[in-house]
Amino acid sequence: MNFIKELWGFLRTRKKFWLLPLILVLLILGLLIVFASGSAIAPFIYTIF
Repeated sequence: MNFIKELWGFLRTRKKFWLLPLILVLLILGLLIVFASGSAIAPFIYTIF
């Protein structure tokens, strides 16, 4: 939780709000790979990358 607070403080003080969508997309893609690695759709997801 401390990391999220520090990241938000950095984005707010440096006015780098454009980084927030980039961070969210990377987080969603990472979670998709982690959760789909044990499922039947894993080969289809890995072909995207």
